[in-house]
Amino acid sequence: MGKRGPKPKCQVSTRWSRGLAYAIGLIASDGCLYRDGRHIDFTSKDLELVKIFKDYLGLGNKIGKKSRSAEKEKRYFHVQFGDVNFYKFLIKIGLSPAKSKTIGPLRVSDRYFFDFLRGCIDGDGNIHTYKHPESRHPQLRIRISSASKKFLQWIQYKNHRLAGIKGWLRPSGRCYRLEYAMDDSRNLLDRIYYKKFPPSLSRKFISSKPYLRT
Repeated sequence: MGKRGPKPKCQVSTRWSRGLAYAIGLIASDGCLYRDGRHIDFTSKDLELVKIFKDYLGLGNKIGKKSRSAEKEKRYFHVQFGDVNFYKFLIKIGLSPAKSKTIGPLRVSDRYFFDFLRGCIDGDGNIHTYKHPESRHPQLRIRISSASKKFLQWIQYKNHRLAGIKGWLRPSGRCYRLEYAMDDSRNLLDRIYYKKFPPSLSRKFISSKPYLRT
């Protein structure tokens, strides 16, 4: 019998948890799977978010800085790591290289969906607060953007089924945007920021806190 090759490097647990679901939400929004079948990258302008991502996945890799597109200034933080086992797990649940326009429904159970969604919102979503131009009453909008209509349709379906809210989906430049009005946004916030939720991006939680009912 020939010699067996080295076992695939495995440093990230694929056992579902609230932290893992949140980290997968970050990967679905701002992550990248390289085509080599091994490496994964997560990039964000928020250093705090990259640190949380590292903590949830138990990574010891250093955080670097990079630029995006034609920019020269390295103003984004990122962490890159290799893990064949975890990479295969991500493929199995529906992620893929060059996923921005092709991502669709993911295999995320109802139990962990709102942790996953909190990761999506922290990564590529927007919690917009403002005052109505006439009444001056506080207003709230949750918006999630993606280049994939199928992905947002799946999120819209899950939110409707699990929380009874629908929102509306429309084109936004080269992407699509899923948006929720005041009451539905508050309903959603109560579900993603439940009692004793795990660490998440503090600036988005702080802007949401006045609207929480729980």
